[in-house]
Amino acid sequence: MLALPALLVLSPFRGNNNVRRLAWGSICVVFTMFIGLRHQVGGDWGAYINLYQAAVDIPFTEAVGLSDPGYYALNWLSALLGTEIYLVNLVCAAILMTGVISFCRRQPLPWLALLVAVAYTLVVVAMGYTRQGAAIGFELLALVALIDGRFKRFVLFILLGALFHKTLMVMLPIGFLATSKNSYRTVFFGVLVCIGLSLTILAEQYASLWSNYVENPMLSDGGPVRVAMNALPALICILFRKKLMLSTERERRLWIIMALLSLACIPLVFVVSTAVDRIALYFIPLQLYVYSNFHRLFPDRMFRTVAVLAVILGYGTVLWVWLTFGSHSNAWLPYQIWPFI
Repeated sequence: MLALPALLVLSPFRGNNNVRRLAWGSICVVFTMFIGLRHQVGGDWGAYINLYQAAVDIPFTEAVGLSDPGYYALNWLSALLGTEIYLVNLVCAAILMTGVISFCRRQPLPWLALLVAVAYTLVVVAMGYTRQGAAIGFELLALVALIDGRFKRFVLFILLGALFHKTLMVMLPIGFLATSKNSYRTVFFGVLVCIGLSLTILAEQYASLWSNYVENPMLSDGGPVRVAMNALPALICILFRKKLMLSTERERRLWIIMALLSLACIPLVFVVSTAVDRIALYFIPLQLYVYSNFHRLFPDRMFRTVAVLAVILGYGTVLWVWLTFGSHSNAWLPYQIWPFI
């Protein structure tokens, strides 16, 4: 998964639009199958099997009332069709890959953006946190819509993503702040409305979320590392924003807000580790954006090439270190795929 985009980044052959569409479509299908048809891969595999079992032999109305209604509805349908957990994972993988590819293709070096996504988002998140992986797919579609100035579509994608993981609602105020051109009072009340809507949707699970993430917080071993992975591109984004951001004012505001929130996660991750770790996953698109634009910081062509190679080497090292030394990476090894099990 890492080698394919790396080779395509370095390849001098670009092809016409039809060739590029074929390449992206092929990558989408292959990666979706690789993620969605995995077998006993991921740290929460057993937990997701239990969630699937909870949706078996119950009415549809009861299934969608269990928690995240989109995810449980998908489990209910999979149980009805007898496709077990594989259809659930396949659909969630397809949602994520659609979002990833839509977002990456908007970047100046799209294959490099995909490579950055592979090293953590597609291997660790998509294969470990299925629900949040689907939510991130909708988030990326929402960000593309927001950058294009389609705020209603942005809200729609965020709401769809929240059906798979309610924590995605934290992105609503960010979208409002990025697009608002009015007075501070309008921004203030707009953010209050977004926060109120988010809390309303989260209210049903508020007690359990507070208990699990604040009062008796689960520890996330890699939380500080993952927050640090967002912090570095956040610093680059803020310090070199004039060179990195050559598009609209709306997009510039979006990435600055994402960068500031990523930096704010640094002290918080040591207080409420898992909660901040989960929220920080929604700031991963900042990595894709910054590193696929990183070469713009260098005027000389040779230094631009070195910058691209540094990103490839850096994320190759990240994946290797995690697979080799990660405390839970054994749940990903050996990789198995249905039906070859």
